[in-house]
Amino acid sequence: MNGIKNLVRRALASCLSVLSTEQIYRLVLLALGSRGGLVTLLGQVETKKLAAVLKKAAVQRTDALPPADALRFLLALDSELYVVQGRLAVAYDNGVHTKHRHTGYHEFFIQRVTASERVLDIGCGMGALAYDVADKTGAKIVGIDLSHRNIEMACQRFAHAQVKYVHGDALKALPGEHFDTVILSNVLEHLPGRPAFLRRVQAAVSPRRFLIRVPVFERDWRVPLKQELGVEWRLDPTHETEYTLESFAEEMTAAGLRVVNQQVRWGEIWAELIVP
Repeated sequence: MNGIKNLVRRALASCLSVLSTEQIYRLVLLALGSRGGLVTLLGQVETKKLAAVLKKAAVQRTDALPPADALRFLLALDSELYVVQGRLAVAYDNGVHTKHRHTGYHEFFIQRVTASERVLDIGCGMGALAYDVADKTGAKIVGIDLSHRNIEMACQRFAHAQVKYVHGDALKALPGEHFDTVILSNVLEHLPGRPAFLRRVQAAVSPRRFLIRVPVFERDWRVPLKQELGVEWRLDPTHETEYTLESFAEEMTAAGLRVVNQQVRWGEIWAELIVP
């Protein structure tokens, strides 16, 4: 049976290779009426042709819809594809999202930490940033993360003599010791009650400053359009917020922090804040 299936697949792939985009598109329409037929058919189409077929299908669908519905269709697809792109970007760079090297955000943190400092990296993930900061500055770092898996991966892939990884929930408990600097890299947006949380961190570890990185709501005109049309607009559905410059300033003031350096890059705010 497997031999027959493989024979059919090879024959199908051979036939599809000589068909035009329009012909493949018509076959897709026919396959929609067959259970499993569409999946089998699309699996055999050359990638370049498949992209053209999908584009043609999307354009034809949007042409048949009112503008608002057409936009909802395309923007929802955009949000779904963003998730897939992120997953593949991690696989492409062997387990670390390509944004770590493409955006260069590690340097923002590295340039602001010195060898004499003790640093607490809250929400350290798999440890890529903590490792880089420790390796390039000589600072001692404690990374804490809610995910057991993240901590296990950090210990395996980003172990460093100057870094200690700890599993824990920073919303419930923090290390009972002093840290000079607290790093929150793409973490705050996931949390409720952010100003109150930042004040608790100050009370618990008595830092001199915070280094914070968060996503910006105003990164693209499609973001408010998605929100207006009722389409998922956040970069991650677990985000409690995505910041405007004004909302970030308001929250930092409410937390008792003062911004001494702020940059907007790659659709994010990178900020250095001190405890007055």
